[in-house]
Amino acid sequence: MPVEVWINPKSDIQSAATVNAVASLLSAVQELERARAEREERLTLWPIEDVPVMHDHAVVNGKMRELMTTAKRVATTNISVLLTGESGTGKEILARAIHTFSDRAEQPFIPFNCAAIPRDMLESQLFGHRRGAFTGADRDNPGVIRAARGGTLFLDEIGELSPELQPKLLRFLESGEICPLGETTPFIVNVRIVAATNTKLEQAVKSGRFREDLFYRLNVVRLQIPPLRERRDELPSFVHHFVTKAAIEYRKGQIRIAENTMERLLLAPWPGNIRQLLNELRRMIALADMNAILTPASLSADVAGAADDAAAGRDGTFVPAAGAKLNPTLARIEREMIRAALQAHHGKMNAAAKALGISRKGLYLKRQRLGL
Repeated sequence: MPVEVWINPKSDIQSAATVNAVASLLSAVQELERARAEREERLTLWPIEDVPVMHDHAVVNGKMRELMTTAKRVATTNISVLLTGESGTGKEILARAIHTFSDRAEQPFIPFNCAAIPRDMLESQLFGHRRGAFTGADRDNPGVIRAARGGTLFLDEIGELSPELQPKLLRFLESGEICPLGETTPFIVNVRIVAATNTKLEQAVKSGRFREDLFYRLNVVRLQIPPLRERRDELPSFVHHFVTKAAIEYRKGQIRIAENTMERLLLAPWPGNIRQLLNELRRMIALADMNAILTPASLSADVAGAADDAAAGRDGTFVPAAGAKLNPTLARIEREMIRAALQAHHGKMNAAAKALGISRKGLYLKRQRLGL
């Protein structure tokens, strides 16, 4: 509430000094009020934590940090790696990391989706063909295996490979030999294969849709990427990273996330995983004003509705007490998790932050916000 003070001072020195003192006091009150308003605004924003990012701009936190450590270990060998996980969890990011950490890093990295090519064209796209090998083959095609020569070929959705092509891929994995359509003599190509699937290959083997020997040849080292709903501790890092990148791309200035918006994002189930989260945030920022604070009103109806269902326990993921409010309930859960982590690690901030999957700075800010 604004207050106006009218003064009609006398002309003596004491009155002038009094006026100056009153002016200084009012200025101090204004500064205190401004600081209080800024503090309240900060408390309504989700704290921005240190986001660990690789040189290829991939966020590495929580479970992904463990996977990256394993990726570094296997990258220096030519051992077969099978990446498994739902669509959108970041399998290609992990495949690129294996390539980057290897001695093939300066050579090509070629991603190839086995489900994106018609089955009758898959063999020629994978192994290549000579001109005239079949109707419509009016020029030579080296195929993606030869295109990745010396580097890494990432075969996504390997479970969709047809039974007819599986023996040819197995032969290549075992001997390095390929024989393009129209060629009479096979030749050797030096390529590392990293395969990925979002299906259970063991079930495909049992049903006869996938060769058992090929499965065991691919499944030497398996890296399982959990869905985003099982990596919620990583979500704030993803959000801040994606928001920062999109704000720069769309020239939106400094975009920030309101605390209750982040809480809704944390509750959403994200069936499309990181890809869905990225697209949601890009949409929100594209529609936002310059230097805006993203509030829950900016969420799409699908994400907001899914978060409401989760908060109400309708999807079986979260059941608060009857009549509980969203913000206090989330704060209580967060407070208990932080207390438990600090107790388990005897008050050591670094160890507790690592166990929670956040940075030391993030833990400090959360303790400050929650009064711990």
